Amino acid sequence: MEAFMGYQRINSGEKTIKNYKILLHKFDGHLGEKEISQVTSEDIFNFLVQNTEGQKQSTKRLKFTLIKAFFNFITANVDEKLPNPCHTQVLRKSFRDPTGRQWNILEKDVVDEIIFRTDNPRNRLMLELMARGGMRIGEVLKLRADDLDDRKLFIDRPKSGRQSEVVFIPKKVAERLREYIRSNGISPAERIFPIGYTGARAIVKKSGQAVGINLCPHDLRRHAATYASRAGAPLEIVSKVILRHANLATTQRYLGKVSDTEALHWIENIYR
Repeated sequence: MEAFMGYQRINSGEKTIKNYKILLHKFDGHLGEKEISQVTSEDIFNFLVQNTEGQKQSTKRLKFTLIKAFFNFITANVDEKLPNPCHTQVLRKSFRDPTGRQWNILEKDVVDEIIFRTDNPRNRLMLELMARGGMRIGEVLKLRADDLDDRKLFIDRPKSGRQSEVVFIPKKVAERLREYIRSNGISPAERIFPIGYTGARAIVKKSGQAVGINLCPHDLRRHAATYASRAGAPLEIVSKVILRHANLATTQRYLGKVSDTEALHWIENIYR
């Protein structure tokens, strides 16, 4: 747990760190003298039931997600043979997102307008990396010049708990990013976008206001997934390459609902 919290202190915001600290302290007390390898799905289920009684489903889901991230970290960094006990149908169903929860799915023309209206090169690149590359805002802010290799970006110590991940970006975005690094004299070890979370979120919010919408960074990441899916990309590509999720179930929650018109369009194309 100490190693995991050390990782979070480097890569997460203050609120997230606090949530992990409180929950994992309680979880450690619940386990007693058990080794991590001995923790079962039943242990996790009993702990979450006891510690989420009377709370909203969204809160229950959050606590389950925190525990799952902890075990993902253990599997990725400590013992790759250790199965994540959170990956069971009972746990996923018991602590799933509240029924009827709807994501804000942005259409391509709206995202294009947001990006094209952004004159500041730095701000535009940040928006494009989220909307075209499916990157989280924290990943964008951590980028260093030497993380760029042709059309690939290497993410060190990502949210998944893995040692690293690769983000694939369109050729034009990669060219603009490379030119931005060159023209601003950014050295290989320097951050490309040396600003904080608050400033980055303000940039995204202001960009949305320019086209009359309430925009948050994760809306752009969801757009990247939904647009790729509707353009015909296989779900495995959307999940493993664009969003870099551990399982397809997580990806499916990102994708917007399909309208009747769109469904008919695809059926007609499939059975021509």
